[in-house]
Amino acid sequence: MRTGRSTFVRPVRPEDADRLVAFVAGLSRQTLAYRSLGPVVRVRDDVIRRGAHVDYLDELALVALAGDDIAGLVRYVRDPREPEHAEVTFTIRDDHQSEGFGRLLLEHIAAAARARGIRVLEADVLADNTRMINVFLGSGFRVEAGPPGQIIHFEIAVDPQAQALARAERREQTAVRRSLRPLLEPRSVAVIGANREPLTIGHEIVANLRRGGFTGSVFPVNPHAGQVAGAPAYADVRDLPEAPDLALVAVRAEAVPEVVRDCAEAGVKAVVVVSSGFGETGPAGRAAERELARFARASGMRLVGPNCMGVVNTTPAARLAATFSPALPAPGRVAMSSQSGPLGLAVLDHARRLGLGFSGFVSVGHAVDVSTNDLLRWWEEDPATSVILLHVETFGNPRRFARIARRVAPRKPIIAVHPGGPADSAVSSLFAQSGVIRTRGLQELFDVALLLSHQPPPPGDRVAVITNAGGPAALTVGACTANGLRVPPLGERTRRRLGPVLAPGAEIGNPVDLTPTATAAHYRQALDAALADDGIDAAIVLFMPPLADRPDEVASAILDAAAGVPEKPVVTSFLGCAGITGPLRRDGLAVPSYTFPEAAAASLGHAAAYQAWRSTAAGVVPDLPGIDVDRARSLLAGTSEGSGTAAELLAGISEGADTAAELLAAYGIPVHDPGPGPGPDAFLSVGSDPVFGPVISFGLTGGYADLMADVAHRVTPLSDRDAREMVRSLRAAPLLEGRAGAPGVDLAALEETVLRLSAMVEDLPEIAALDLRPVRLLPPGAGIAVTHATVRLAHDTPGGSR
Repeated sequence: MRTGRSTFVRPVRPEDADRLVAFVAGLSRQTLAYRSLGPVVRVRDDVIRRGAHVDYLDELALVALAGDDIAGLVRYVRDPREPEHAEVTFTIRDDHQSEGFGRLLLEHIAAAARARGIRVLEADVLADNTRMINVFLGSGFRVEAGPPGQIIHFEIAVDPQAQALARAERREQTAVRRSLRPLLEPRSVAVIGANREPLTIGHEIVANLRRGGFTGSVFPVNPHAGQVAGAPAYADVRDLPEAPDLALVAVRAEAVPEVVRDCAEAGVKAVVVVSSGFGETGPAGRAAERELARFARASGMRLVGPNCMGVVNTTPAARLAATFSPALPAPGRVAMSSQSGPLGLAVLDHARRLGLGFSGFVSVGHAVDVSTNDLLRWWEEDPATSVILLHVETFGNPRRFARIARRVAPRKPIIAVHPGGPADSAVSSLFAQSGVIRTRGLQELFDVALLLSHQPPPPGDRVAVITNAGGPAALTVGACTANGLRVPPLGERTRRRLGPVLAPGAEIGNPVDLTPTATAAHYRQALDAALADDGIDAAIVLFMPPLADRPDEVASAILDAAAGVPEKPVVTSFLGCAGITGPLRRDGLAVPSYTFPEAAAASLGHAAAYQAWRSTAAGVVPDLPGIDVDRARSLLAGTSEGSGTAAELLAGISEGADTAAELLAAYGIPVHDPGPGPGPDAFLSVGSDPVFGPVISFGLTGGYADLMADVAHRVTPLSDRDAREMVRSLRAAPLLEGRAGAPGVDLAALEETVLRLSAMVEDLPEIAALDLRPVRLLPPGAGIAVTHATVRLAHDTPGGSR
């Protein structure tokens, strides 16, 4: 909400009848008059109770809950004469008006109406009901208002408009950040389960808060202790001298629900549950943590955990070490979210040894409430954070993640590690579409973070290698090639510049082999020349231990050269050290070192790929001509009668005018067979992933997909950039582009077909699966041809929505 509190929005249910009666009974006469467009003496309870029974298609009501009570209600009723129109009404309880319920409910009812084939919501509003009028006019939807009078008639087009989406996103961004402030920038903290014994979780949280520089009040809560870690203790959270912004809960799992309820009664705004014994124990534990989250949201609290290790913020204005970790990070520019509590302990210890500083660290545990998506929104606007690290096991809302990440990644690199699993291809696709750098493990995660937190991403993929040992240099060149980088010859001007100044026997190529006798001056001159070369975008500098002579002077020379060309990154493998070493740090400048040069090349490869993504124009979801959504919906309506929850297979087709062909034609995808194309055939398919929703797959038929597993995946909705990158991401892409001896195919037509498929499954959620196979890939300008198609439907809810 606008206030930072949470509300739960859901369809009305028959068992809500008593809640509706209580809701209406609590409305003022003015609110009732606004709702009924005139004075109301009394509303009969039986009429109110009937409002809890809707068919969820032609009539739908959504309720917004504050605790267990209804705070707001929105309802539409479809016009039987104009099925694409519906009348909509809003009612907000008096004590919750001006909190943003109206705009929130409008966004939700518009989405629900759109999914049920309604295009226009109509509302009549009294002229002095300025709050509701402002909700409509400020929504970003296309709104038409009737002539001024005592009652104003509004028509709201619920097709998603860029302005409406942007305003909804901004409202959500502001509300989420406001709700997280008590968690990440609290003024006071309670530790419930604080223990007098050192090296216990409750004791170490209190000790870390005090020694970590927190300037607010710390309240240990322990009914059997007078003080904990030097701070006076209290028997109960409700006995504290002030309501704390944040409470950390470190008690037995069975006691956690009661403690969280006590926190709600005491006015706590955010809770971190470090206790374990929930979802990891089985179904009963998962049910308990879901109930915990439901109660916290209903009470207006944000909740981190359970089974987490706490929250850290190192920014000077809000130092917070609300964790039991013995290793506290130094201040820095990196923020991290981790879904594993035990792993977080190792993460912080490893980061400290590497010299990698953190602006913030949140161990979200089971993430039943505060999620990665929430934290991305916080760090997006945090001036102390320039790189974001994610350890992600599950996605609460992957589409929202993609939307937020696409907005954040162009300005702040997001580096993620995911353990993989059955949906791994969908995860990779989601990250690729969102500009997220995916690493293969935690070590690689930190390797890339070291680079991007201290050096810029390279403007291109051309690398100079400077070394005092030939063997490691050869390994580095191979690693560069394996990671998508090039090691090109140095320019003629650079070679002439280096010739007179390097030691006899030095090899002026690329790598630049300075020989074991190289001095700091040689390193400085070689690196200066390489970075000044217009054909070089980055440098990897190797300085090997057995040949080391005055390493501090060499390190200083590397820093001097790197400072002279700040737009090109420099990384090292320096004396076999890892991290940010003392000699390679000076006055805010640091050059990361890697134990082995292969790690330096891999990190630079990730950074170069990220910069290439960031430098490419952002994609848009285009408006495609020739799409007849109404025709498609009428075709599906004709097949859904009596299908219930059973999936229904539409006929597979070769040329012909059956339902599947007509459905594709409604989206501008004709079905015909022109005969073999100049190259291999392809397939396009859509499957429904239980986590990510519709996923489009593309590949070439035959051995390419079956034997080589050469298939590209993308999560809908696809932008024009997604479609372009998808069809070119296959290893067999040279066959499509007119290389490798092939004449090439109509890639533009193929990309457009991918976008039309994406639009179809977004518009028609009844489609559970779709397969176009084979797809004839024709020469440039000739388009493509779908020769056979199968569409499978699933009608899981009234109206065919899922």
